Amino acid sequence: MKFASKPASWAALSSCALAGALLAGCSPQNQQTADSGTSTAPASTGSTGSPGAGGGAGKAVKVAFVTNNASDFWTIARRGCEKADTELDNVSVEFKIPADGTAGEQTRIVDDLLAKGIDGFAISPVDPANQTDMINKAAKQVLVLTQDSDAPKSNRAAYVGTDNRAAGRQAGEMIKKALPQGGKIMVFVGEIDAQNAKDRFEGIKDALKGSRVQVLDVRTDNTDRAKAKANVSDTIVNNPDIAGLVGLWSYNGPAILNAVKDAGKIGKIKIVCFDEEDETLAGVKSGAIFGTVVQQPYEFGYQAIKLMSQTLGGDKSAIPATKQIFVPTKAIQQNNVAQFTTEINKLRGR
Repeated sequence: MKFASKPASWAALSSCALAGALLAGCSPQNQQTADSGTSTAPASTGSTGSPGAGGGAGKAVKVAFVTNNASDFWTIARRGCEKADTELDNVSVEFKIPADGTAGEQTRIVDDLLAKGIDGFAISPVDPANQTDMINKAAKQVLVLTQDSDAPKSNRAAYVGTDNRAAGRQAGEMIKKALPQGGKIMVFVGEIDAQNAKDRFEGIKDALKGSRVQVLDVRTDNTDRAKAKANVSDTIVNNPDIAGLVGLWSYNGPAILNAVKDAGKIGKIKIVCFDEEDETLAGVKSGAIFGTVVQQPYEFGYQAIKLMSQTLGGDKSAIPATKQIFVPTKAIQQNNVAQFTTEINKLRGR
């Protein structure tokens, strides 16, 4: 086995069962369940029930995990990849981060991987519609999975990640709790064309139907954190009656929080976001952020590597008919943020 650039803290992860703690005690309304016929994967333990379980004895294979930006979110996914790597003697894993978070850079990375003779990769496509041809071309040569953001119209073998429409509905329910009297909200994201962004936004709109919450628009930032904050600041200035701000990608939470702080509107404007960046969790703890919907990026990495190993070994039984393996999400608010922060920091090796 060989994992590119293992950090020193890697050895601290003695068991991927840590990931299961993130959803411990999750109530039925918070644990998202897949549609009929779709696999909803539990937190893995490396036992025989998980994709590619066991030592992976067989021909050596090279696989890669490709992110869609450099967010801290992916640090946790890397830990999952590393754990799978330790359990699979026949697998070498590369972890690739596009420097500028663009579809063009992802294509360059994929071309490089193919030229080096990769056997399979799992990618979070930035722009699925315009990257379908790239995925299909690669899928003729190697095993291709999507993770985090799907490309459902492509020939990818399977998707491993969040049911993003269900996660959006979960965020929408949180928005209604934050704004029981209704009000105007603005939504922020890096790229609205990314499938996870589309699905989350649609889920939010599903949940808000019939409520008094009005979605003004979606503002994009091309994964530029400075622009992400500027978008929020402009929204606050141009919409003095704005009641809520919603971030769909991990860095949007801190960008919203800092802009609201600068405007002196903490407590006056409700914030709902996604994922578990440090500033986001601190904001939830202080009450500045009403809540965040968290995923299990550790499981994205762990299950994607395991699934590729098993499939490349000739066993496709872990791929369901729907070609979707959903990993549950959880709503984090003040009542459970301390416990969650402790658990997520273990996964980060802190």
